[in-house]
Amino acid sequence: MRVIIVGAGEVGYHVADRLAKEQHDVVIVDVAPERLDYVESHLDVAVLEGNGASPSVLARAGLKDAGLLLAVTSVDEVNLVTCMSAPSRAGLVKVARVSNPDFYAERSAVQPGTFGVDLLINPERELALEAFRLLQSTAASDVVVFAGGAVQLLGLWVAEGAPIANRKLSTIGAGEHGRQLLTVAVEREGETIIPSGSSEIHVGDHVYVIAAAAEIPRALELTGHRHEKAQRVMLAGGSVETFYMAQLLQQHGLDTIAIVEDRERALELAEKLERTLVLNGNVTDIELLELEGVGGMDAFVALTDYDETNIIASLVAKHAGAKQVITLVNKSDYVPLARRLGLDAAVSPRLSAASALLRYVRRGSVQRVATLQANDAEVLSLVVTPGSPMVGRPLAEAGFPDGAIVGAIVRGNSVVVPTGRDALRVGDSAIVFALPDAVGPVTRAFPT
Repeated sequence: MRVIIVGAGEVGYHVADRLAKEQHDVVIVDVAPERLDYVESHLDVAVLEGNGASPSVLARAGLKDAGLLLAVTSVDEVNLVTCMSAPSRAGLVKVARVSNPDFYAERSAVQPGTFGVDLLINPERELALEAFRLLQSTAASDVVVFAGGAVQLLGLWVAEGAPIANRKLSTIGAGEHGRQLLTVAVEREGETIIPSGSSEIHVGDHVYVIAAAAEIPRALELTGHRHEKAQRVMLAGGSVETFYMAQLLQQHGLDTIAIVEDRERALELAEKLERTLVLNGNVTDIELLELEGVGGMDAFVALTDYDETNIIASLVAKHAGAKQVITLVNKSDYVPLARRLGLDAAVSPRLSAASALLRYVRRGSVQRVATLQANDAEVLSLVVTPGSPMVGRPLAEAGFPDGAIVGAIVRGNSVVVPTGRDALRVGDSAIVFALPDAVGPVTRAFPT
């Protein structure tokens, strides 16, 4: 499929990278030649310099043959006009990245159809949703929910004294016989592997566990943590992400404090967020954070517009005793850095938006897809159809792609955490963890 991406920023680059690896015909359009030079030197895609909102530029990009138009620049108006400039026709799906909260208000006069848009993607709100899911378990660095919450993937650090530390997965599994949980990946010193039964877990490893909802407390216990939800949260920054995050926290009845450096923005948020205490101050001011009780917070979420400020504020909060620290980082290179500095979880608007876009792009057998922040691995929920070569064959013999593993099977109202002897049936939903190079082969193994 030909995909035209207008905008060569972080979101456009990441989505183009994923789609190109899956052999889609990708064209990136941008007005900045230096961005296009970078894209062209790093990705196997075509580039075109020009204004994506121009019909003639879109025509040169091959719009008449395209199945998907993604307008993902950092300017909402450009994205909407781009979609307006592309004539609607059968077989063409138009998606716009739009961040302004006014476009999502219930009584907004501006609706997607007004601009000929099929789907609006909001990176800031997607990030807030992702951060909120992390608050459901203060020990988790990643949380992905499937089947309405019946199955979850958790990213967890193995703590000192954890029951699974210095043990092989085969012996751990024997001791947990009958439990619905499975370690699908281990990250150690920047490398992520799909483990075997002979793999040994060490203190400091970052493990990804897929589990039925009832087994989440046990997964936390095995890695040396307790199952705790956040009740008191401090937000740092006056960004759009802060607004969306505070809204979510208010809706769920959590005690929320927001510290905002810009006075006018602080007043604006105080008016819009009636049940959030908004304070005007410097988010890296140690004395202020301690005075407002950061050490007693269940979670501290740094959401300013500046990565460096977020990292410094997070380090201050962590040192002061906040139980969970979540850090917004825009630059992809900073995600592993945040982990090396000892911060609990890093979230990125780029990856949050990319996950939302990929969920829509990968239709057919793909029900849901989530991109993990630190290693670009994906977790996919795929419907098993009669045309899949996986049907009826034990997973150990099915020739499943290297770099991927079936972590759970949703069958009707039940959840099966499989062994190599289990087989997929038509109608099942397979929850698959896949490293980046395995995503394409995995999706092809589950045809529509």
